[in-house]
Amino acid sequence: MARLLYIPSTTLFFFFFFFFFLLVLFTVASAAEEEEEAHGFLQSQRAVRKPVREKLSHLRFYWHDVISGGSPSAVRVAEAASSNASATAFGVVVMMDDPVTLGPELTSRLVGRAQGFYAFASKEESALLMAMNLAFVEGKYNGSTIAVLGRNAVFSGVREMPVVGGSGLFRLARGYAQARTYSFDTNTGDTVVEYNLFVTHY
Repeated sequence: MARLLYIPSTTLFFFFFFFFFLLVLFTVASAAEEEEEAHGFLQSQRAVRKPVREKLSHLRFYWHDVISGGSPSAVRVAEAASSNASATAFGVVVMMDDPVTLGPELTSRLVGRAQGFYAFASKEESALLMAMNLAFVEGKYNGSTIAVLGRNAVFSGVREMPVVGGSGLFRLARGYAQARTYSFDTNTGDTVVEYNLFVTHY
């Protein structure tokens, strides 16, 4: 006569507990795999999305560096001990908040301000390190900026400096700026410079 196999209740408990644990683990792993596949699919969708078209802008304006009078727009803030004896003013640093106008006259319509500094960075010639933000205040560019950083050999006919960034309508701007001296007052030192900017941006 056959005997019934006796299995202790504790063994049955652990058997069912282990089976249930494996079932839960398999379910969680499958869900994670499906989520990873879906995430990868969404990443692929973003990757093939068409990029935003870039724009090329040409801006022309006049930069007024006023160092004379009771309210100059450019002031000397630092110098080396030997700067006054240097033929090129080497070591002098000037902070500026220069008006930027549509025409060459200071009374012309204000379109922005050139804020930053320039430093006399050459011992051999009059060459500046220019670091300025062009902060526009006119029309659709109001509140937008363009950042210019580069070398400005002031006695060259045309000086070219890199555009290294921007904000607002000029976000991620890159390009170059060309500077030409429009006028220089030998008595006061005041200077007017024509700027042409060629900027690629989004």
